[in-house]
Amino acid sequence: MNKRNSGETDRMQEIVSLSKRRGFMFPSSEIYGGLNAVFDYGPLGVELKNNVKRAWWDSMTRLRDDVVGLDASILMARRVWQASGHEAVFTDPLVDCTNCKGRFRADHVEEMSGDPNVCPACGMRGTLTAPRQFNLMFKTYMGPVEEEAGLVYLRPETAQGIYVNYENVQTSMRKKLPFGIAQIGKAFRNEISPGNFTYRMREFEQMEMQFFIPPEQEEQWFNYWRDQRMKWYSDFGMRPESLQFHPHGPEELAHYARAAVDVYFQFPFGWREIEGIHDRTDFDLRRHIEYSGKDLSYYDDAQQRHYVPYIIETSVGADRSTLAFLCDAYDEEEVKGEKRVVLRLSKKLAPVKVAVMPLSKKDELVALTHQVHDVVRPLGLTQYDDTGGNIGKRYRRQDEIGTPYCVTVDFDSLEDKQVTIRERDSMQQRRVPIAELRGLLAADLES
Repeated sequence: MNKRNSGETDRMQEIVSLSKRRGFMFPSSEIYGGLNAVFDYGPLGVELKNNVKRAWWDSMTRLRDDVVGLDASILMARRVWQASGHEAVFTDPLVDCTNCKGRFRADHVEEMSGDPNVCPACGMRGTLTAPRQFNLMFKTYMGPVEEEAGLVYLRPETAQGIYVNYENVQTSMRKKLPFGIAQIGKAFRNEISPGNFTYRMREFEQMEMQFFIPPEQEEQWFNYWRDQRMKWYSDFGMRPESLQFHPHGPEELAHYARAAVDVYFQFPFGWREIEGIHDRTDFDLRRHIEYSGKDLSYYDDAQQRHYVPYIIETSVGADRSTLAFLCDAYDEEEVKGEKRVVLRLSKKLAPVKVAVMPLSKKDELVALTHQVHDVVRPLGLTQYDDTGGNIGKRYRRQDEIGTPYCVTVDFDSLEDKQVTIRERDSMQQRRVPIAELRGLLAADLES
């Protein structure tokens, strides 16, 4: 039976197991027992995540005239986080269990244990303390002495680096409104209750775009970016039934937002946010005007007026979206009485584009296979695969890491100079001349 149509209770564990076994993600510092909610990306994981980031970057900057890129510093002046409100209000409610000494986010206790008064770890009732607020920003110090004057934070988001560079970008690039600034970068949050593999981590990566607009255009652009961002996931192979919008009600809206909608993905552990689209009005720039004393208003030549731009934000978790693509692609099916595990990743996101395999390890076959491998290397990350097992088992290993195409060099190839292309999803095979191989695969990978 196809796994997509069966129970999903064990699916997350299967994905976690595959991720480590095949080199996608590893627990950080694992030989020392690991570090809670911190993960390292292995050889295939870093390729997958880089492909996700590249797909986002291309769609947001290189394929548009109205969005430019930025790479702001992780360390910023403390005043930035005072202006943004993070130092005062970037908190979560924390509760302790007096029995097992566990610590949890107060608003997650009921979800974890089924009862807001029961400890999720030890199951004791009535042992949780009253909630207290806990600031999520990591602190560090600049300079040789740990003193208040040298206090800085590891940024909890990338957006503020865009806001404080808004005028620099606008003037240097001679941009007229509306226009956007995009950034991909690391962020850090001292989460109380991290978990669900790489979904909620303490060190993570964001892909954010801030779109600066005239105030009267906020609804138009909010709706535009909401639709564009949902379409992006479908463009890269995510199934429509795995996605839905979650509009924020009045009680959910952040203090800076007039409207907000999340893109939710159906993970094996439930529907969860992978992206937020927010109408931030002029809150952010006005706060930085107030705290810095710098005039960040925009002069509109056409309307002959000054105003502080409104901002529509799209904020994507690079780790969350990578995990979502991985979960959505994971599939199991029965083929000739055996289980086949396959990652049905978009060809553009797949870590390995082509695997090249000799049918045997005979010297003349190996030599030709290396030549064929050199032919396809320009197509992206490729693998030469002569690992143990027959050709069928090697196909299965490539299916499991999402490789769209396998190329097999056999003894006939020595005579007819042709090879066999085997396609991942359909498992269909075709014989093609080596001279035409790269062009055919290039066209297939773009289709």
